[in-house]
Amino acid sequence: MPDIPFGFSLPGAQPPDPSDPQQMQQFMAQLQQMFTAPGSGPVNWDLARQVAASQLSASGDPAVNMHERHQVEEALRLADLWLDPVCSLPSGIHKAVAWNRNEWIYNTLDVWKKLCEPIAGRMVGAMGDLVPEEARAQLGPMQSMVATLGGALFGGQLGQAFGQLAAEVLSAGDIGLPLGPAGTAALIPANIKAYGEGLELPEDQVRLYVALREAAHQRLFGHVPWLRAHVLNAVETYANGITVNREAIEEAMSRVDPTDPESMQAMALEGIFTPEDTPQQKASLARLETALALVEGWVGQVVDQAAGDRLPSVAALGEAFRRRRAAGGPAEQTFAALVGLELRPRRLREAGALWSAVAEQRGTAGRDALWDHPDLLPTDDDFAHPEVFASSQSDWDISELEGLEGNPEPGPETPEK
Repeated sequence: MPDIPFGFSLPGAQPPDPSDPQQMQQFMAQLQQMFTAPGSGPVNWDLARQVAASQLSASGDPAVNMHERHQVEEALRLADLWLDPVCSLPSGIHKAVAWNRNEWIYNTLDVWKKLCEPIAGRMVGAMGDLVPEEARAQLGPMQSMVATLGGALFGGQLGQAFGQLAAEVLSAGDIGLPLGPAGTAALIPANIKAYGEGLELPEDQVRLYVALREAAHQRLFGHVPWLRAHVLNAVETYANGITVNREAIEEAMSRVDPTDPESMQAMALEGIFTPEDTPQQKASLARLETALALVEGWVGQVVDQAAGDRLPSVAALGEAFRRRRAAGGPAEQTFAALVGLELRPRRLREAGALWSAVAEQRGTAGRDALWDHPDLLPTDDDFAHPEVFASSQSDWDISELEGLEGNPEPGPETPEK
């Protein structure tokens, strides 16, 4: 895991000059506002948004013009047309939009809250436990400041992670999670342009390839009713098994001098979160990685089939995206350092080969029918023998699976009937 500086900062990013009374007065006012701002939960989300906005303001967040909006709408419309012959799931796009980087943060924040708050809660609780029990009674109401500080510290780091992610993601579903509103397909033109320049490929081809991936994600999550909750619950279950290294927190807190703003600016929380090395946590990680790989492998296989001979750079784009998803970018590494969770499919190529084998054996309808129920999907063991899995599949009667323990559990997106 990379050594990522905590980078906590109040909006404005630059630490104040202690010799400048005006800067110090402004800093103390912001600090007071941070501690008195109303809020609930273990993360100061207002601060997270401000830090992310400040970071994007410094690095640049180009506005989306009308021409770019039209390009995005046309790319997504064409992508859906190309997907129709190679996918039995109908279009899942109800709205096609172009976002700038701040809009990506704003529209994905609700899902990030669900994923990050359990981990932040354990960190804040561990910070409170550092206060000796005999001192807690003396602190009285002041003890709540520990939780407030923890929420601000975590919010500040989240803000920086979101700012970095927002500068890299290409679409709403770019990292394989259903982060955006259901039915909303979104591309980020500024990031697509920068990514295309790095690949030295035409921008219109990169845009269309990203649109194909986004449209495929929307079909999958829009018409497989249990999948959204299944993937998000897999992330949450794994996150719930991550423990907090209290010694690392104590070491980080010991370096903070409340009278020295620069000590807060330089505070680092690397190594705070570690996965428990238990059979349950290993099984949880395998379930998460398998879910991410199956989603991404299906998307890649469907998109490459749809693009076919229509997109001249499809082979180069497909390989570039597989490498990008398998390796993860700097922003994803930052997020991994933040919450101890890597959101990338490790077995992406194997998953793609498996879906290709199933499509060859059973056709498009047979391939997509495996999404009818989670018990029909390949397991981690099947990745090693895709042809065996593909040839052994028969037409399941979904009614035979009712009442099985593997049935999708009711979640936030799948209310119990």
